[in-house]
Amino acid sequence: MSKQGKRYAEMAKKVDLQRAYSLEEAIELVKENAKAKFDESIEVHLRLGVDPRHADQQVRSTVALPRGTGKTKRVLVITTGDMGEEAKQAGADFVGGEDMVQKIQGGWLDFESVVATPDAMKFIGRLGKILGPRGLMPSAKAGTVTTDIVNAVKEIKAGKVEFRVDKFGIVHNVVGKASFSKEDLFANLKAFYSAILKARPAAVKGTYVKSFSLTSTMGLGIKVDPSAAQKEISD
Repeated sequence: MSKQGKRYAEMAKKVDLQRAYSLEEAIELVKENAKAKFDESIEVHLRLGVDPRHADQQVRSTVALPRGTGKTKRVLVITTGDMGEEAKQAGADFVGGEDMVQKIQGGWLDFESVVATPDAMKFIGRLGKILGPRGLMPSAKAGTVTTDIVNAVKEIKAGKVEFRVDKFGIVHNVVGKASFSKEDLFANLKAFYSAILKARPAAVKGTYVKSFSLTSTMGLGIKVDPSAAQKEISD
């Protein structure tokens, strides 16, 4: 039988693994347990009562985290028009057209977000198998296929994130850093959880949020009471 390390044992002393905490309590615990030598990311994991195999039960949208994620994303803009210079001025790290598509096909993936104009989608489509599994494929629903390139780039740089349910019905996202204050993490989680609740598909019946947990990169998963969290963010 494997033996847990000392660090895990110390964290486990502070957390009741069977209890579902309030959102504020979970934030405090996850910060307290983030003791790595680097600034750990704070992650939220939600298991939803949806069946992702059905198109009418997909959960995918975006939300602007008011305190950002603690990391500035490298943004790639793909366009065939004359918006390249505007995109660069807005903060885009990489700008191009079909040449960028060929570069990605060659193995280049040095970016965290892709924004495209509608006219560029005719050749971006062939990147589906590369960008899709990584959650990087531009889409109108996520606001990353748009003619308003300037605003899209600025929002992503300011902390706008995309969330989507995976094939197991779970949403995983980073909502900040361990160095954030409790107030800043709460503000981000309030915005994120509100967006998740708003994105509930009409076809879903019964319990929508089945489980909610908060953790840091190297920390324990802290269970959160979904109903209590909903009440906290609405107060």
